[in-house]
Amino acid sequence: MTDFIKKNELSNNWFHIDATNAVVGRLAAEISKILRGKNKTTYTPHMCNGDFVVVTNVSKIKFTGNKLNDKRYYRHTGHPGGIKETSPKLLLEKKPEEILKLAVKRMLPGGPLAKKQLTMLKIYSDANHPHTAQKLKELNFASLNRKNTKIN
Repeated sequence: MTDFIKKNELSNNWFHIDATNAVVGRLAAEISKILRGKNKTTYTPHMCNGDFVVVTNVSKIKFTGNKLNDKRYYRHTGHPGGIKETSPKLLLEKKPEEILKLAVKRMLPGGPLAKKQLTMLKIYSDANHPHTAQKLKELNFASLNRKNTKIN
Protein backbone atom coordinates (compact mmCIF):
# COMPACT_ATOMS: atom_id res chain seq x y z
CA MET A 1 0.00 0.00 0.00
CA THR A 2 1.28 3.46 -0.89
CA ASP A 3 1.55 5.94 1.95
CA PHE A 4 0.38 9.37 0.89
CA ILE A 5 1.38 12.54 2.68
CA LYS A 6 -1.23 14.31 4.83
CA LYS A 7 -2.21 17.95 4.39
CA ASN A 8 -0.62 18.99 7.70
CA GLU A 9 2.70 17.36 6.70
CA LEU A 10 3.15 19.49 3.56
CA SER A 11 6.21 21.72 3.39
CA ASN A 12 7.13 24.06 0.58
CA ASN A 13 10.59 25.27 -0.35
CA TRP A 14 11.46 28.25 -2.51
CA PHE A 15 13.79 27.86 -5.52
CA HIS A 16 15.41 30.56 -7.63
CA ILE A 17 16.31 29.95 -11.28
CA ASP A 18 18.22 32.40 -13.45
CA ALA A 19 16.84 32.00 -16.99
CA THR A 20 19.71 33.73 -18.80
CA ASN A 21 20.41 31.81 -22.05
CA ALA A 22 18.15 28.94 -20.90
CA VAL A 23 16.24 26.91 -23.51
CA VAL A 24 12.50 27.49 -22.99
CA GLY A 25 11.21 23.91 -23.26
CA ARG A 26 13.87 22.39 -21.03
CA LEU A 27 13.38 25.12 -18.43
CA ALA A 28 9.59 24.68 -18.49
CA ALA A 29 9.92 20.90 -18.04
CA GLU A 30 12.14 21.33 -14.98
CA ILE A 31 9.86 23.98 -13.48
CA SER A 32 6.75 21.85 -13.98
CA LYS A 33 8.42 18.94 -12.15
CA ILE A 34 9.22 21.19 -9.20
CA LEU A 35 5.73 22.74 -9.14
CA ARG A 36 4.05 19.32 -9.08
CA GLY A 37 6.45 18.02 -6.43
CA LYS A 38 7.86 15.21 -8.54
CA ASN A 39 11.37 16.04 -7.33
CA LYS A 40 10.36 15.02 -3.78
CA THR A 41 10.13 11.53 -2.33
CA THR A 42 6.75 12.49 -0.84
CA TYR A 43 5.12 13.10 -4.26
CA THR A 44 1.35 12.85 -4.05
CA PRO A 45 -0.51 13.18 -7.38
CA HIS A 46 -3.76 14.59 -5.95
CA MET A 47 -2.25 17.26 -3.66
CA CYS A 48 -0.27 20.45 -4.18
CA ASN A 49 2.99 19.21 -2.69
CA GLY A 50 5.30 21.19 -4.97
CA ASP A 51 7.69 24.03 -4.25
CA PHE A 52 7.60 27.70 -5.16
CA VAL A 53 9.78 28.73 -8.11
CA VAL A 54 11.08 32.25 -8.75
CA VAL A 55 12.45 32.73 -12.27
CA THR A 56 14.41 35.87 -13.12
CA ASN A 57 15.91 37.26 -16.36
CA VAL A 58 13.16 35.73 -18.49
CA SER A 59 13.76 38.37 -21.17
CA LYS A 60 17.05 36.54 -21.95
CA ILE A 61 15.60 33.06 -22.63
CA LYS A 62 16.39 31.29 -25.92
CA PHE A 63 14.63 29.09 -28.43
CA THR A 64 16.39 26.36 -30.40
CA GLY A 65 16.18 26.14 -34.16
CA ASN A 66 13.86 28.59 -35.95
CA LYS A 67 11.17 28.49 -33.25
CA LEU A 68 11.64 32.19 -32.46
CA ASN A 69 10.22 33.07 -35.89
CA ASP A 70 8.22 29.97 -36.91
CA LYS A 71 6.34 29.03 -33.71
CA ARG A 72 2.82 30.44 -33.26
CA TYR A 73 0.70 31.00 -30.16
CA TYR A 74 -3.06 31.01 -30.77
CA ARG A 75 -5.86 32.40 -28.62
CA HIS A 76 -9.54 33.00 -29.25
CA THR A 77 -11.56 36.05 -28.25
CA GLY A 78 -14.79 34.09 -28.00
CA HIS A 79 -16.40 35.88 -30.94
CA PRO A 80 -16.92 34.30 -34.37
CA GLY A 81 -13.72 34.57 -36.39
CA GLY A 82 -11.89 35.83 -33.31
CA ILE A 83 -8.76 33.69 -33.50
CA LYS A 84 -5.58 35.68 -32.81
CA GLU A 85 -2.03 34.55 -33.32
CA THR A 86 1.34 35.85 -32.21
CA SER A 87 4.94 34.72 -32.42
CA PRO A 88 7.54 34.31 -29.67
CA LYS A 89 9.53 37.19 -31.17
CA LEU A 90 6.63 39.61 -30.57
CA LEU A 91 5.88 38.17 -27.13
CA LEU A 92 9.54 38.51 -26.14
CA GLU A 93 9.39 42.23 -26.87
CA LYS A 94 6.02 42.92 -25.18
CA LYS A 95 5.53 40.31 -22.41
CA PRO A 96 8.54 37.97 -22.02
CA GLU A 97 7.03 36.41 -18.87
CA GLU A 98 4.10 35.07 -20.90
CA ILE A 99 6.30 32.75 -23.00
CA LEU A 100 7.54 30.77 -20.00
CA LYS A 101 4.13 30.86 -18.27
CA LEU A 102 2.42 29.35 -21.34
CA ALA A 103 5.10 26.66 -21.69
CA VAL A 104 4.82 25.62 -18.03
CA LYS A 105 1.01 25.78 -18.06
CA ARG A 106 0.86 23.38 -21.00
CA MET A 107 3.15 20.90 -19.21
CA LEU A 108 0.90 20.71 -16.16
CA PRO A 109 -2.23 18.53 -16.20
CA GLY A 110 -5.52 20.37 -16.70
CA GLY A 111 -7.85 21.17 -13.83
CA PRO A 112 -8.08 23.12 -10.59
CA LEU A 113 -4.92 21.55 -9.12
CA ALA A 114 -2.82 22.76 -12.05
CA LYS A 115 -4.19 26.29 -11.62
CA LYS A 116 -3.14 26.23 -7.97
CA GLN A 117 0.30 24.89 -8.86
CA LEU A 118 0.76 27.59 -11.50
CA THR A 119 0.23 30.28 -8.84
CA MET A 120 3.37 28.96 -7.16
CA LEU A 121 5.41 30.15 -10.16
CA LYS A 122 6.75 33.70 -9.95
CA ILE A 123 8.27 35.08 -13.18
CA TYR A 124 10.25 38.31 -13.58
CA SER A 125 11.77 39.72 -16.76
CA ASP A 126 14.84 41.19 -15.03
CA ALA A 127 17.03 40.25 -12.05
CA ASN A 128 14.95 42.09 -9.43
CA HIS A 129 12.31 40.21 -7.42
CA PRO A 130 10.51 40.85 -4.09
CA HIS A 131 11.06 37.34 -2.66
CA THR A 132 14.36 37.79 -0.81
CA ALA A 133 12.68 37.16 2.57
CA GLN A 134 11.77 33.58 1.55
CA LYS A 135 15.41 32.37 1.69
CA LEU A 136 15.54 31.07 -1.89
CA LYS A 137 17.59 28.00 -2.74
CA GLU A 138 19.62 28.63 -5.88
CA LEU A 139 19.02 26.06 -8.63
CA ASN A 140 21.81 26.21 -11.22
CA PHE A 141 19.83 25.14 -14.28
CA ALA A 142 22.77 25.45 -16.68
CA SER A 143 24.86 22.90 -14.78
CA LEU A 144 22.20 20.16 -14.88
CA ASN A 145 22.80 19.41 -18.59
CA ARG A 146 24.97 21.03 -21.25
CA LYS A 147 21.94 21.30 -23.58
CA ASN A 148 20.00 23.42 -21.07
CA THR A 149 21.59 26.64 -22.30
CA LYS A 150 22.08 28.06 -25.75
CA ILE A 151 24.69 30.70 -26.46
CA ASN A 152 24.50 32.39 -29.84
